[in-house]
Amino acid sequence: MKLLRHGAIGAEKPGMLDEGGVIRDLSGMVPDIAGDVLSDEGMKPLRDVDPTTLPVVDPSTRLGPCVAGTGKFICIGLNYADHAAESGLNVPPEPVIFMKATSAICGPNDPIVIPRGSEKTDWEVELAVIIGKRAKYVSEAGALDYVAGYAITNDVSERAFQIERAGQWTKGKSCDNYGQIGPWLVTRDEVADPQDMPMWLTVNDKKMQDGSTKTMVYGVAHVVSYLSQFMSLHPGDVISTGTPPGVGMGQNPQQYLRAGDVVELGIAGLGQQRQDVIDDPE
Repeated sequence: MKLLRHGAIGAEKPGMLDEGGVIRDLSGMVPDIAGDVLSDEGMKPLRDVDPTTLPVVDPSTRLGPCVAGTGKFICIGLNYADHAAESGLNVPPEPVIFMKATSAICGPNDPIVIPRGSEKTDWEVELAVIIGKRAKYVSEAGALDYVAGYAITNDVSERAFQIERAGQWTKGKSCDNYGQIGPWLVTRDEVADPQDMPMWLTVNDKKMQDGSTKTMVYGVAHVVSYLSQFMSLHPGDVISTGTPPGVGMGQNPQQYLRAGDVVELGIAGLGQQRQDVIDDPE
């Protein structure tokens, strides 16, 4: 299934994409794409319904982030060997963990907002893993059983805030509209191998990233198991698993986003996103 959320910011409703690419409303069946709905048991009524019996949603309707109730937005740094190389850094001996504020989360086609004082806003196409049930001390062999599904995320990053100013990475990763998620949550049964998914990103129609989850250092199962040794993972938590090479910081000369740019990105089987880049109006 491809589950989604549609509607105005803060008033999104649950939905699904049918086999014909038509958005269907799920408001009469579930309160949201969140919590217990993300478990195997919670999804069963959605699997049994005939999508053609559900109301059609106007295709021009805004898409929100494909999951609600996210308590943690966890990111894995330097998780692609080729991206670590372009960054001039060694592959870490264990997954590098950092957090992104949940207030950064927005819809897949919502704009990238350049914050006040930003000089180095960068892009990162990433595979997002969405947790479906509580996971604590889980084995790598059983880790994927705790995954509700997968989505695209753009781990937008302000490199000066992240690297050149004191402290940890969080403030360079957490600005408003720095975490587009969607367009839909593709349930794990529809993803044959999360470690074999081509991914790409363009800026103003120029291909900047062209990679694959094949080059992940620590795969999805390892990451879920690893994180669960340190913290409980809960339904709706999002894990952004790292990016392949081609980010702006890795260009020679370096290239960063400016108002008026257009970013598009996608992962095979998970759809694609499109974002206009704007200055923060506030």
